[in-house]
Amino acid sequence: QVQLVESGGGLVQAGGALRLSCAASGSICSINAMGWYRQAPGEQRELVATITNGGRTNYADSVKGRFTISRDNAKNTLALQMNSLKPEDTAVYYCARSMSSSASPRVTDYNYWGQGTQVTVSS
Repeated sequence: QVQLVESGGGLVQAGGALRLSCAASGSICSINAMGWYRQAPGEQRELVATITNGGRTNYADSVKGRFTISRDNAKNTLALQMNSLKPEDTAVYYCARSMSSSASPRVTDYNYWGQGTQVTVSS
């Protein structure tokens, strides 16, 4: 079993920044890719960013240039630095672990999820 716990969400004005963190514990395998997803009310869960164990990253077009995903394999942590936040970034953000080393964009390829942290961006 793997446990993922997110932190760092909150309320911020448009143009502001937040840093989300995800702490992993349990039967961790550092070769697995990790990802951040988000889900707004009434919407499907969508990809924000993924990262392989070697540090290769991929971002949704809507966050490219504003968000940065990173991981520390020694500390079993994942982070998401979010800058220039927009009201449309408002959502619950989830940390997830892929079933493999591949940083798949598909939600169904991730088998461990955190409980989520709320990010609200006011205009």
